[in-house]
Amino acid sequence: MITHTKETQSALNPNTAWELLKEGNKRFVEKNQTDRDLLEQVAETASGQYPFATILSCIDSRVSAELIFDQGVGDIFSARVAGNIVNEDILGSMEFACKLAGTKIIVVLGHTSCGAVKGACDDAKMGNLTALLSKIRPAVNAVQEPTDTGERTSKNIDFVNAVADKNVRLTIENIRTQSPVLKEMEDNGEILIVGGMYDIKNGKISYM
Repeated sequence: MITHTKETQSALNPNTAWELLKEGNKRFVEKNQTDRDLLEQVAETASGQYPFATILSCIDSRVSAELIFDQGVGDIFSARVAGNIVNEDILGSMEFACKLAGTKIIVVLGHTSCGAVKGACDDAKMGNLTALLSKIRPAVNAVQEPTDTGERTSKNIDFVNAVADKNVRLTIENIRTQSPVLKEMEDNGEILIVGGMYDIKNGKISYM
């Protein structure tokens, strides 16, 4: 176990950061998590934080980024919103995390059987949720199959998961188009912007 410092954060490059996350999920799946003293890390990060990754994931209670990537206190910035979509606030948070706080990678993490995606597939409407789900609708429309409207609902889990995958990809595109700051950093090789899908049945992440 290490608690990241300015030196260890600076020593990482984006590809190494990506490998650290992949290795963490492998440990999680194999029930071989790193032995950490979290309270010790609380003390060690009290004077500053040096996370190496920024992860945008869903609010789903089964998809805690710190747990499924086997990371400790001070390792990642975790942004969570239903359907792992971006808006001005999340983009601003990501710009802070990467440009000012030094993280090396942005991961957009979707997951199987996503409730927000199911709501978008069914074109659900309820209060403020309506506006949020409208941000996922482009992914629904972008998935070509099935063409039968009766099969393009939350009852078809294969369709739901295909939409969730597409939604991750479109979110990555939105980050690049809506944040010149992050796009420039990616173009300069300072960060990676990548995607993944978490399987709620087995804990594994598949990478895009």
